[in-house]
Amino acid sequence: QVQLVESGGGSVQAGGSLRLSCVGSGFEYSLNSLGWFRQRPGAAREGVASISALTMRTWYADSVKDRFTVSRDNAKNTLYLQMNSLKPEDTGMYYCAARCTTMVAEICREFSDWGQGTQVTVSS
Repeated sequence: QVQLVESGGGSVQAGGSLRLSCVGSGFEYSLNSLGWFRQRPGAAREGVASISALTMRTWYADSVKDRFTVSRDNAKNTLYLQMNSLKPEDTGMYYCAARCTTMVAEICREFSDWGQGTQVTVSS
């Protein structure tokens, strides 16, 4: 049974930082692409960042480039999202995802498994 458990969310002022973590179990962690998504208030869920399994190739949404960094520690079955220079528009529920179902140009676009999410709130 696949489990993904996020942590690290919270409330922060604009310009601050947070680091999200996601621990996975129940699947071959090191062999799978992983990703972060978010759902902002009143909006659809959107991809934020992803990291491939073997090449560690990363992808970022334009809105978070140069501010967020995705990384993984396969020895700990843990995915991270370092978020710097946070803006109020980064507020939302953040989800980690695993096990790619749709790969485009070596970047995973869709995943089969999701965590429960962790809330990030950025105040101005």
